[in-house]
Amino acid sequence: MTLVLLDTNAYLRLAKRVKPILGVSFGQKEYVLTILKEVESEVQNSPTLRFKFPWFDNPDIANERLAKGVRLSKEEKAQIDAATSILRESVLSNAIKYTTQGRTPPSPTDCRMLAFGQVRPAIVVTDDLGMHLLAREFAITIWHGHELLKKMLTAKLIDNALVREIYEALENNGDLPRTWQEVRHMTFKKIFGPQPKS
Repeated sequence: MTLVLLDTNAYLRLAKRVKPILGVSFGQKEYVLTILKEVESEVQNSPTLRFKFPWFDNPDIANERLAKGVRLSKEEKAQIDAATSILRESVLSNAIKYTTQGRTPPSPTDCRMLAFGQVRPAIVVTDDLGMHLLAREFAITIWHGHELLKKMLTAKLIDNALVREIYEALENNGDLPRTWQEVRHMTFKKIFGPQPKS
C-alpha cells in the first residue's frame, strides 16, 4: 500500500465529485488517499472556505473523513512534530525564495503535511508551489493535484467525463491552478484534444 496525503485544497478540489475518495485502494501501487485532521480544522475555522464549500459538512462526506482519516501513534506524532520544526525553520530562514514565481511560504500546517510525508512515508498532494519547493529540498515525494487525477484515471477510478467535470467546476469557481491549465492538452490530450494554436 502507498499512502497519499491530500492537503486541504487538493481535498476540496476533488472530494465533492470523486466518491468515495478516502481509504479506497487503486492502481498497481495500491494508492490509498487520506487526510490529516488539520484539513477539518482549516475549513471549519475559515468562513471563506465554509461559504465556498458548503458540501464539506454533508453527513456522508464528513463521516468518510471521520472514518478514513489517518490515525497516528504517540511516537509518530513526536517524529512529525520534530520534522515539522525542521521544515518550518528552513522556510523561515529562507523566506525570500518562497515569494517568487507565484509561490507563497509554506504555513505551519503545510510543513506538518510534508513532515507526515517524510515520517510515514506518504506522497503529499498539493498545488502549492512553495510546498513543492520545500519538498524537493527535503526529498519528500510530492504530486500536483493533476498528477493524482491522471493516476485515478489510469486506474479507472474515474472516467474522462469526470475529469472534464472537475476541470469545468474548477474553472467556473476561478480555482483552476496554473499547473492544471499547463497540462490540460498534454496529460489529458485524449479528453481535451491537442493544444489550440494561438
